[in-house]
Amino acid sequence: MPLQMKLTAITLDCADPEELAAFYREATGFEPHPKSDGDFAGLTRADGLFIGFQRVDDYRAPRWPDRTAPQQVHLDFAVADLDEAEALLLELGAVKPAFQPGGDRWRVLLDPAGHPFCLTGGG
Repeated sequence: MPLQMKLTAITLDCADPEELAAFYREATGFEPHPKSDGDFAGLTRADGLFIGFQRVDDYRAPRWPDRTAPQQVHLDFAVADLDEAEALLLELGAVKPAFQPGGDRWRVLLDPAGHPFCLTGGG
């Protein structure tokens, strides 16, 4: 029988944990963790899923799609309307890189710390 594991947390490296947590809070509606600070900030979803943001000295942002500074990890978010979600996230500080391998099926955006993340339809 395979090990049954429940994903409980995802943690991203960054230069400014509170700034990145603020971006993802606006984007997801997750609640801020009460012990968040300048070294480690977190957001929690109602079902307990936690996204953490940890300060790394001399942080180097991934360079999408260049692999000289690899993406390390990326998140996928299902949304009801790709255009609407993209516009909102761009207003919040995301960046849309020129390289878009998904065509009309998904969108790649970069969060304020440079991490690639994808928007997919059907949310």
